[in-house]
Order: sequence, then structure tokens, then C-alpha cells
Amino acid sequence: MGRYALRRLLIVIPVLLLVSLMAASLIRLAPGDAVVAAISEANATAVTPEELDAIRADLGLDRPFVVQYLDWLGGIFVGDFGKSLAPGNNTISSTLKKAIPVSLELGILALIISMFVAIPIGIWSAIRQDSLSDYTGRIFAVGGLSIPEFIIGSMVILFGALWFKWTPPLTYVEFWEDPRQNLLIMITPALIIGVRLSSITMRMLRSTMLEVMRQDYIRTAWSKGLRERTIIVRHGLKNAFIPVITIIGGQLGFLVGGVVIVESIFNLPGLGRSLLDAINGRDLPMVQSAVLVIAAFLVFINLLVDLSYAWFDPRIRYS
Repeated sequence: MGRYALRRLLIVIPVLLLVSLMAASLIRLAPGDAVVAAISEANATAVTPEELDAIRADLGLDRPFVVQYLDWLGGIFVGDFGKSLAPGNNTISSTLKKAIPVSLELGILALIISMFVAIPIGIWSAIRQDSLSDYTGRIFAVGGLSIPEFIIGSMVILFGALWFKWTPPLTYVEFWEDPRQNLLIMITPALIIGVRLSSITMRMLRSTMLEVMRQDYIRTAWSKGLRERTIIVRHGLKNAFIPVITIIGGQLGFLVGGVVIVESIFNLPGLGRSLLDAINGRDLPMVQSAVLVIAAFLVFINLLVDLSYAWFDPRIRYS
């Protein structure tokens, strides 16, 4: 397993380089740059082309693409992501340090909620196939898959204000400053995302549990007189969980940077929202750095998922 993990880690380097190169190239295909975006946002009209060229030269945007990319890449190897081109001239590292914990907290809370909802419903639907509870669980899953998170989030805010005179807190507070207020802010978006993700996990767990529960070793366990709980947990769930853990890993990677709209709706300064703001402002170094961080996290999660297969199924060997 050690050699397998080492080979996977070595593959990470060219993958991340390719991802960063694609991000740096694609963002430059969009019209305008950070200077034009900043001037448009400030509604400044009396700016001459000479002044624009001077600002671009000061920011280093007049240099060739290859030079800009290699300069940014060289800083990455020494832990320097560079400075943001957005107003304020903040370092990218400071922005990422503030944004990453927000997205991680939201993702972990949503994943915990998803597991608490999906696992019991998925198991019960499988062992009580075609019962009323099974049909109810399947309707819940289809409904969760059909409605996007941003629709649910908008409905929660809208109908909460109209019917109950309630709106979720929209001013973010860090966990170590006020844990209670932080959880009050995070719990609503985490519930919205978690319930929807549970629909995907529940459907997969139900399918794999149905397949496993028809295997010969399960029938042998029944014939030996083992309790239903023992058969389901020790013999059924562990073997049915391998495809599910793959989905969970992909969901966690998605949650780090893929919940852009939910973070925007609930005013959460996470990584996804930071990336969206950087794209809108043509903040090239920030876009490259955020995409690189998200890609690195996805690769790391996929590696952990692959290594976890051996624990769920001892027959799996890495060579």
C-alpha cells in the first residue's frame, strides 16, 4: 500500500500543473482584465488608454502569459501565492486562510447531516423493499435530486421571512469568536446541502444493499440464526459501502469549492464565493490559486477513498 500511495502522490504533481495551466489559460479567454473590471465597478469613465497601460504595467499584466504563469508557479514552490489584483492588494494566502476553513466547516457539517439522513433511510428501504417506508424514502430521494440547492436556499429565505418573520443570520462570525452564533449561521445552508446530498447517497446505498442482501453468505448468515442487526451491520453494510464511499469522497471534494451559489445566498465568505468574485474581477492569480487548492483537495480525497477500499474489503490488494 505504501508504494501505491507514493506512486499516486507522484502523479499529483503533473495533474496539478495541468489544472493550474488550464485555469490560467481559460480565464484569459474572457474579455477584459482586472484593471477594466475594477474601473467598471467604480464607474470611472475619465481614464485614458495611457493610464490603463500604466496600471497594467504596475500590476505586471503587460508581461507575456508564459512569464506571468511561471512567476506565479515559482512563488507556489516557496509557499507564496502572490498578491490579489482586487482592490485592497491583499495577499492571496491571507484570503485563502480565511476562505478555506469556512468551506471546510460547511462541507463537513453538510456531509455529517447527509450521512445521518442517508444511511438509516437507505438501509431501511433495502431491507423493507417495496413497503410504504421504501416508497416514501424513494420519493424523498427523487425530490432531493430534482431540486437544486440554490432553489431550496432561496425558498427558505423567502418563505421564512413571509410566513414566519424569520431570516437566517447573514453576517458571518468565526467559530472561535462565537461558536453558538457560528453554528446558527452555518446550520441552515448545511441542512440544505446535506439533505440534497443524502438523496444521492441513499439511492446508491439502497441499491448496493439490495445486491448484497441477495448474496449466498447473507443467506448462510440467516440460516445460522444470526440476529437481523448483526447480519445488516457486520455482513451487509460493510460490503455495500464501497460504492457509497466513492460517492461520499466526490461529494466532499465538491463541497469545498462547488457550493458557490449557496455561499453567496447565505453570505458565507468561503472558497467557492472567493473564486466567483475573482472570476468576476478577472483576478488571475486568485483564480489560479483557488483552482489549484480545490484540485489538490480533490486529488487528496480521491487518494484517501482509494486507500479506504482495503479496510472495507480485505480482499482488495494494492500493487
